[in-house]
Amino acid sequence: MKWDWKKLNLKDKNTWLVLGLFGVLLLVIAMPTDTLEKQKVDLSQLQIASEETEAASQQERTDDTVEALEGRLEETLSLIDGAGKVRVMITLKDTGEKVVEKDVSRRTDADAGGTQNTDQNQSSIYEKDGSKETPYVSNELTPQVEGVLVVAQGAGNSIVKQNILQSVMALFPLEAHKITIVKMSMQEVSDHENF
Repeated sequence: MKWDWKKLNLKDKNTWLVLGLFGVLLLVIAMPTDTLEKQKVDLSQLQIASEETEAASQQERTDDTVEALEGRLEETLSLIDGAGKVRVMITLKDTGEKVVEKDVSRRTDADAGGTQNTDQNQSSIYEKDGSKETPYVSNELTPQVEGVLVVAQGAGNSIVKQNILQSVMALFPLEAHKITIVKMSMQEVSDHENF
């Protein structure tokens, strides 16, 4: 069927009404598409920002954990007879681990030959917070210590050095080669005394 634009009566009110309604219909159809696409873009940007915020937050928690460990270790090691002033630096293997709770279902089937087949299915359990679903974290493992550097005033004495080494090994599951103990420079000692 072909439209004959010459026969279209533009002076008739009904024609204008039909054309107006057709235009409104086109606008209504076009608007939700743009809105949905914009919402998808906004949602993906929000998700990226959320992931970046979570990563920054995780790094901040890790930094706070390391700082607290270093402070406690400095305080404890400085109590060793002859150690004097102590500074500590700790490096980590990772930033820790979150253990996600899983729902495990098992199904065992026996075939005609007496052979049993077991299927196991695991799925994560999610918490719902409004419209956001996040995996349920049942446990958070602390970061693992990679190495320890101890700078001590009394590290020039082999007995003090051995006591520091044994103390650090008792506190952290590290081999001796991952712990370094060195004597503090005299300038560092005098800088500490000026505080």
